[in-house]
Amino acid sequence: MATMRIIEMASEQQKQNTLEEFMALLESGTLSHVRESLSGMHAADIALILESLPTEDRLTIWELAPKDKYGDTLAHVNEAVRAQLIQKMAAQDLIDATEGLDTDDLADIFEDLPHQVSKEVLQSMDEDNRQRLQQALAFPEDSAGGLMNFDYITIRPDLNVEVVLRYLRFRGQIPPSTNKLFVIDRSGLFLGEVMLGNLLVADPETAVDDIMKRDTDPVRVTTPAREVASLFERRDLISTAVLDEHGIIVGRITIDDVVDVIREEAEHEMMSRVGLSEDDDMFAPVAASSRRRAVWLGINLLTALLASWVIGLFGKTIENIVALAILMPVVASMGGIAGSQTLTLVVRGLALKAISESNARSIMRKELAVGILNGIIWAVVVGIIAMYWFTDANLGVIIGLAIIINLICAAVAGTIIPLALKRMNIDPALAGGVVLTTVTDVVGFFAFLGLATVFLI
Repeated sequence: MATMRIIEMASEQQKQNTLEEFMALLESGTLSHVRESLSGMHAADIALILESLPTEDRLTIWELAPKDKYGDTLAHVNEAVRAQLIQKMAAQDLIDATEGLDTDDLADIFEDLPHQVSKEVLQSMDEDNRQRLQQALAFPEDSAGGLMNFDYITIRPDLNVEVVLRYLRFRGQIPPSTNKLFVIDRSGLFLGEVMLGNLLVADPETAVDDIMKRDTDPVRVTTPAREVASLFERRDLISTAVLDEHGIIVGRITIDDVVDVIREEAEHEMMSRVGLSEDDDMFAPVAASSRRRAVWLGINLLTALLASWVIGLFGKTIENIVALAILMPVVASMGGIAGSQTLTLVVRGLALKAISESNARSIMRKELAVGILNGIIWAVVVGIIAMYWFTDANLGVIIGLAIIINLICAAVAGTIIPLALKRMNIDPALAGGVVLTTVTDVVGFFAFLGLATVFLI
């Protein structure tokens, strides 16, 4: 995971450099210089630039981009930007853009194409590629079937190494990220795999059956993309076979597809916490952006009103002891942070399949113990501060007790909420934070003000 983080940081730095260099060229250079710069860029870099520009500039740059990179660029940009670019393109340009695209990349943009264009694209394809595209479109994007590509090599177990090597030389080239060949029987049933390195050093007369690996890591077409990414991470895979429900090989997934999944999952988790989508356009119209965010603000308003209602129950107590109003945010904040720590740990565990019903109670006990210990430690610290601040020992004891109660509840809520949301098929990363904040605010305020009402009034 540390290596993946280093790679991610290096990639982000490279993206930043590419964007800054291009923006400097755009501000100081002529359109011919911009066109020349775009012609030498990778499609992914062009996609980054398009996503980073306001709509008017974006469309200008798109017209200057080389048309032979249109297809790959459309496959790299997010959905919102892709829809905008497709809307401005002529039908023939769209048809030309799809030529030469890998089937899995074509599947990513196919459903965004106008109906007439998609119909013509299908008609222009040969029967094999048409069937592959239809097969790719039959599976959800976030499944192994939606990730797989069809560019792989299969061999039979009864062939010897010399025959396989001659076959590879006859092909002239092998698909990118090929580190293994898949072994199948005559019906296409997956039997195992042969590492390319082992094939190269084996005796030419050795049968494939003698050097193939049977204990392998294929995935089913219905396997969620998140599980596929976890499998690649745990077993350091470069590629793996994808099988249908009968064990027939139908495609393969490579590490470049998995890196995309990891990036998208990270973006999804970060954006969903505040009610946004990773496919949102940074430069979308103000009205559209406002409308999408208004829903989330409305939800948060309801939770804030609930916390305010709890405070209102103790209005007279606060009027009599102004110090309570000053210290209330401390109790809620401590509970919120502690709960968020537990919530993040459990959400990550669920994503990695490291937490299930079998070990949920153990996690609960551990987090509860952490909550109690931290509650006692910080109750003493905050209690002493409050006692000297307001010269009131009773106030120090009360806020200390309230912090202990809130941190215990935060630990319980941070564990139960994501598990419950998962069981209800709700993304814990999307709704967990809002529910947790409501719980810690309400419990914190109620415990602190309630104790103050009982013992100080």
